Amino acid sequence: MTAATLQSPSRSHDPGSALSSSLRTIDTELAGLGILRKALANGLADPFARAVESIVSASGRVIVTGVGKSGHVGAKIAATFASTGTPASFVHATEASHGDLGMITDHDVVLAISWSGETQELAATIAYTRRFKVPLVAMTSRIDSALGSAADIVLSLPKVEEACPHGLAPTTSTLLQMATGDALAIALLEARGFTAQDFKIYHPGGRLGATLLHARDIMHSGDKLPLADAHTSMRDAIVLITQKGFGILGIVDADGRLIGIITDGDLRRHLSSDFLEKTTADVMTRDPKTIGTDLLVASAMEFINRTSITVVFVVENDMPVGIIHLHDLLRHGVA
Repeated sequence: MTAATLQSPSRSHDPGSALSSSLRTIDTELAGLGILRKALANGLADPFARAVESIVSASGRVIVTGVGKSGHVGAKIAATFASTGTPASFVHATEASHGDLGMITDHDVVLAISWSGETQELAATIAYTRRFKVPLVAMTSRIDSALGSAADIVLSLPKVEEACPHGLAPTTSTLLQMATGDALAIALLEARGFTAQDFKIYHPGGRLGATLLHARDIMHSGDKLPLADAHTSMRDAIVLITQKGFGILGIVDADGRLIGIITDGDLRRHLSSDFLEKTTADVMTRDPKTIGTDLLVASAMEFINRTSITVVFVVENDMPVGIIHLHDLLRHGVA
């Protein structure tokens, strides 16, 4: 048999058919999420709350386990737990019976995921949790299954229609598992009082890590600040603006408080024959827009975009302590 005979018959591509298929898939999965939402508001509410309480009160980790598509979902849930303040690890159910059960301690909570609840590979883990009294939370669609019957807490997911037209490929069911895992993770995050600063500890890299920096972490400070008093001549002010390279000059009063700024726009608006003889007080824009040192750089980026500016002073008690340019945000990967 040649390779050519193994290929599927050629079919013409119908964009309309593909679009219809995608919309059916999304509609089917949206319907499934709606059914899950109703379940969480009713019979699933109590076991969900008890699952959160059990995990919060545990001194160890959440051990998430499963095989197949449920295993892939479980690995993601474990990663989400770990990154949001709930120590967690994924243990593949098959590997568990070949030594990885040793990763589970009696301080942990096991979250076992199986849509049917009859996954044979979970048997060893179920038996282990019963033998050593490790709390077992089941995520399954069958409360009367082997997994559901053995578990201390059952997150009984509603039976839903799969998006697969044959009803075989896990689609809507895995979406419900994923959504329930996300709901658990966020409920745990809120129960622990997990803050954006805590989030930064677990996400130091990439764009997400950059957005969790604060203004004080990226601002220019000290001698780099372009500052002058209100009596400085515009002749000297222009020299300062050029030297500092930010295209702006901050004007401070006798106590060092920021009372105004001079930008390129201010220079153009005040051009006149006696311009160089004027003082900064004559040209400055009063009550400038500023940000605080504790502002997240993601919020600083939003502020700069919203106010249509490119540079902003960072202040503490009205005192200018730093300056941030749009380019600084771009350089740190925030935009």
